[in-house]
Amino acid sequence: MRRSLVHGRGVFALRPLRKGARILEYAGERISHREADGRSDGTLHTMLFTVDEETVIDATRKGNSARWINHSCGPNCEAVDDGGRIYIEAIRAIRPGEELTYDYNLQLDRAHNPAAKREHACRCGARDCRGTMLGTRRPKP
Repeated sequence: MRRSLVHGRGVFALRPLRKGARILEYAGERISHREADGRSDGTLHTMLFTVDEETVIDATRKGNSARWINHSCGPNCEAVDDGGRIYIEAIRAIRPGEELTYDYNLQLDRAHNPAAKREHACRCGARDCRGTMLGTRRPKP
């Protein structure tokens, strides 16, 4: 982990990583959504990862270096749910020294309007940057 050009700190590959490599698990305390809402400090900076309708991983407690992986609209990794455990996997070959990133695809309980998109602005620098860490709305079941 070191200073990132994307944002704050970042995680960088120490060795070549092949496409499909499972790099690490997103670790932290597993809590309910209600408890996660109660832990919010009022800032947009969080280390929470939604697993499913009941579970959120709070990486500020018992977390590992995965919590420092930054968002990118042109990521080299993805978050994969494997039986309720979240892993970061390479979606292409990654060179030593390259920063690890994945698309946060953030979802809000409110409209993804221009103000919300500005609140969650992206500065990843990807060629196709969409300008926000918010993803497309999930289809209703």
